[in-house]
Amino acid sequence: MATDWSDDIAIADLADEPALSEELSQLIDRVGQTEASQAPHVVLNFGQVNHVHSSNLAQLLRLRSRMNERGKRLLLCSLTEDVWQVLKITGLDKVFRFAPDPMTALATLQLEQEPEK
Repeated sequence: MATDWSDDIAIADLADEPALSEELSQLIDRVGQTEASQAPHVVLNFGQVNHVHSSNLAQLLRLRSRMNERGKRLLLCSLTEDVWQVLKITGLDKVFRFAPDPMTALATLQLEQEPEK
């Protein structure tokens, strides 16, 4: 389950299947059921994920779409070499944003946030 790191950023520490599909489904549902102004930016930590399937890639694209509809950002971090290779081969390395680790991803999101007026 994703952890709310702050009021507007959630981080999900993902694991291999079957937990990966379930976690991504929960995030898709959470973002889809949340008003745009209340939806969090999301960091997906892939540090414990060794393999992704085509269904996982479809889930990632669905989550990205929902995030974009709400004007929120999605960052993937700590990708293993195998996961990175799958994303490169499928061309998804040009679709998603990446960070080397969770702390860098969180810092990136914080720096990109517009000051409240």
